Amino acid sequence: MKQRKQLKELTIKDNFMFGAVMMEEDNCKSFLELALGFPIDRVEVSKEKSIVYHPEYKGVRLDVYAKDEKNTRYNVEMQVAKKSELGKRSRYYHGQIDMELLLSGSDYAELPDVYVIFICDFDPFGKKRYRYTFEWRCAEDADVMLREGCKSIFLSTRGENEEEVPEELVSFLHFVKADLSESEIDFKDDFVEKLQNTIYRVKSNREMEERFMIFEEMLRDERAEGKAEGKAEGKAEAKIEDILDILEDKCQLPADLRSRIEDEKNLQTLTRWLKLAAKADSLEEFLSQM
Repeated sequence: MKQRKQLKELTIKDNFMFGAVMMEEDNCKSFLELALGFPIDRVEVSKEKSIVYHPEYKGVRLDVYAKDEKNTRYNVEMQVAKKSELGKRSRYYHGQIDMELLLSGSDYAELPDVYVIFICDFDPFGKKRYRYTFEWRCAEDADVMLREGCKSIFLSTRGENEEEVPEELVSFLHFVKADLSESEIDFKDDFVEKLQNTIYRVKSNREMEERFMIFEEMLRDERAEGKAEGKAEGKAEAKIEDILDILEDKCQLPADLRSRIEDEKNLQTLTRWLKLAAKADSLEEFLSQM
């Protein structure tokens, strides 16, 4: 059995710790300035939309959601495991932020700029860069910008182009990459030192330890629920296939009946239909008893 991780064992690359550290708005502001390369006067971090459980965001959401004095929105997520669909994940977050703003009464013309930022403990594009920035440009003329207000930025701990990015960003990404013992050394960087001090305070805080235990429990429940749903879906699909096979041996199925059977998710209903299909001598008899 895998041993539960304790709060004292976390580094900044652990989602919970990253979220806890970035809840301090001065840390978040400094990070955003480092990642984006321009100054920000003030940052407001939404605690309600960051380290919370959101079914509409597909489970436990442990990223950081913030806005600045110009109402620009930022969504920051730590990524440790390499995933091939990061581009579509970025698209998903942009869409969710826009939809939330529109539903709250904003007009299209009022939509703010949105930055989706991923901090990756791997190289997402294999080009050995510390930073990859994406925005819409015309395919026929790269000088023509769409200016729709959306940018996606991927920071990588595996970059090798130190001469092209700020030294402070390289230090931060090396800090992210570090294991527990390495993360506690002196990085000769003021921002990293400030993050180390914040992590120390988080680990010394009893309330944060209790929160971490709660989120670990939520993650375990989510994984268990996902496994249960997967098993249920597998059973339903198997029963649907069996029903269709039995009925197709008796006659040609109407399209509407096939669709009705394929759309059914209730296991009890499918079990009853399966028994009925096996016993019925004709399609008419099956339909009369469905």
